[in-house]
Amino acid sequence: MSSRTSPLRICAVNFLNTVPLVWGLLHKRGRELVDLSFALPSACSDSVAAGHADIGLVPLIEIARQGLEIVPGVGICCQGPVRSILLVSRVPFATIRTLAADSSSRTSVELARLILRERYGASPVFVERPPALDQMLAHADAALIIGDPALCLDPAHLPYQTLDLGAEWYAHTGLPMVFAAWAGKPPLDMPRLERLFTESYEFGSAHLEDILSTEPHKHSVSVELARDYLTRRIHFTLGAREYRGMSAFLELAGFAAQPGLAAIEL
Repeated sequence: MSSRTSPLRICAVNFLNTVPLVWGLLHKRGRELVDLSFALPSACSDSVAAGHADIGLVPLIEIARQGLEIVPGVGICCQGPVRSILLVSRVPFATIRTLAADSSSRTSVELARLILRERYGASPVFVERPPALDQMLAHADAALIIGDPALCLDPAHLPYQTLDLGAEWYAHTGLPMVFAAWAGKPPLDMPRLERLFTESYEFGSAHLEDILSTEPHKHSVSVELARDYLTRRIHFTLGAREYRGMSAFLELAGFAAQPGLAAIEL
């Protein structure tokens, strides 16, 4: 990790759901103390792995794979329908044999695998495709679309069956789903980082109307959808239930006994 005299290199996700988390980093006094960049979720984890970023908003599955430390306080979570993680299928879910995946979030890909296996008894082959629904379904039985591209779809008006994977996870476990958290290679200055990211989110939460006045059109969604999404579909605080949700997800994904998970304080 860079020294306290150098800007803290932070890689954040370039989706709408990240905006409240980084609003303070972008707009509060002291922003010159951080070097903030944006990328897809998978690229954030790669940036941390390569040492190009000190801290990233890293998908949960990559936190486990890389043995990263989670900064307590805030992340990207849901407890029920999330709206931005959609599995769209042209066949019954139990008969899905091929799934075209927008692999920009590796946690969402693993979540789709778990939900199809645990709830529908399906074990499809995954094929990577850009997040364009018609093209994805031309090459596979079903498609996984996440983030802003998913928000641009209206599940109620699609001529296909659709699963909201946030709702499916909650129905299966009764626990929140944590998609990503601030994380980095140990050792980390936890008090400093927890304060930095918590204060940034609190600033964003207090300036939600500013966010809604400037950000939705940048992500090609309506203000109404953005408001519903940021206030009802996702939440940002990591508490005891969120850590239990992390543990359940990683156990189902086969990571329970892997090195590095001691950093997740259950």
